[in-house]
Amino acid sequence: MLFDTDVLIWFLRGSAKAAELLDQTAVRKTSVISYMELLQGSRGVAQQRRIRDFLSEFDFAVVGLSENIGHRASIYMEEYGPANGLSAMDALIAATAVESEIVLATGNFKHFAQITELRLLRFMA
Repeated sequence: MLFDTDVLIWFLRGSAKAAELLDQTAVRKTSVISYMELLQGSRGVAQQRRIRDFLSEFDFAVVGLSENIGHRASIYMEEYGPANGLSAMDALIAATAVESEIVLATGNFKHFAQITELRLLRFMA
């Protein structure tokens, strides 16, 4: 399963539901975009270390960007773009899930709902 940034944030804030979802998931992945968003929201070196330790402790694979992911994300932006509420970062995360043939767990269901080939698991905090 590919975890969207919001689910990871909920876990880091102590959400029992997020912890349960992570515990129930054998293969945990996140996009390098989500990793960067976590780092962007951190407040210093200690929080950055906590993020790295968390991803390592829970055996997350951080999926990097590829030419195929970039191409698919650009198609999503053309089709759904800002007029439909899809940001460039969300397009890259969605493309990562589709190209990896994996379910995306997110609490931001409305950001991704219009992408028909994307398999979603709706997370409710």
